[in-house]
Amino acid sequence: MAEKPEDLNLPSAVIARMIKEVLPDGVNISKEARAAISKSASVFVLYATSCANNIALKRKRKTLTASDVLEAIDEMEFSSFLEPLKEALENFKVGQREKKGAADLKRKQKAEIESEEKKKKEEGTETSVEYLIL
Repeated sequence: MAEKPEDLNLPSAVIARMIKEVLPDGVNISKEARAAISKSASVFVLYATSCANNIALKRKRKTLTASDVLEAIDEMEFSSFLEPLKEALENFKVGQREKKGAADLKRKQKAEIESEEKKKKEEGTETSVEYLIL
C-alpha cells in the first residue's frame, strides 16, 4: 500500500502528455488546472478500482478482471464509456496476441539458428577427427 497520499497520484508527466494530446494546438493550460485534472484522474482511478474490487469480492475472488472494471464503470454511471472501453480492451488483447506471436516466432528462429550452429560445430569436429585419423 502507499506510504503517503501523494504516492497514489498518477504521474504528472503522463497526465501532462494526455492533456497535450487532446487539446488543440495553441491552447495553454495553467498549472492549477493541470493539477486539478491530475488529482481528479487519480481519484477516478482509485474509485473505479475500489468499485471493481467490491464486485470481485462479491464473486468471492481476489483478482480483479476486465469484466469487474467494466461492470464498475457501469455501476458508477459512466455507461457511455463502456463501448469505447470494450473496443480499447479488444485492441489491447489483439496487440498482446501479436506481441506474443512475434516473441514466439523470434524464439523459434533463435532456437533454429542455435541448432544449425551446433550441427555445424559437430560436423566441424567430426571433420577434424577424420583428419587426425588419416
